[in-house]
Amino acid sequence: MQSETRSHIEQLKSPAGDAVAVLRLEGDIASTSKDAVLGAYQSLPKESNPLILLDFTKVDYINSSGIALVIQLLMEASTAGQKISICGLSPHFNKVFTMVGIPKYATLFPTHAEALAAL
Repeated sequence: MQSETRSHIEQLKSPAGDAVAVLRLEGDIASTSKDAVLGAYQSLPKESNPLILLDFTKVDYINSSGIALVIQLLMEASTAGQKISICGLSPHFNKVFTMVGIPKYATLFPTHAEALAAL
């Protein structure tokens, strides 16, 4: 049974002092996750959040519909001129994201700390 997708937004500063919006996702990501994934992203003011970090540390499952939501988010961010980084992927999710070409649109980092340090 699919667990509910939850999202939390946190505003942080990178070591360089830049504002970073962190979108922490939890649970399973599937077609029913649109509000938690896209809705949370779309609620961010675009002009004041040029750097966005998607944290998948607490994501248990992503199906193809969930990957499509992530890709839609990346396309919207690209159009808005935002830079997206992704962290906390399991080795399996990292492999899948790489296979579908997500690194063309977002930088993948193993951990939250490594991603924040690079921004």
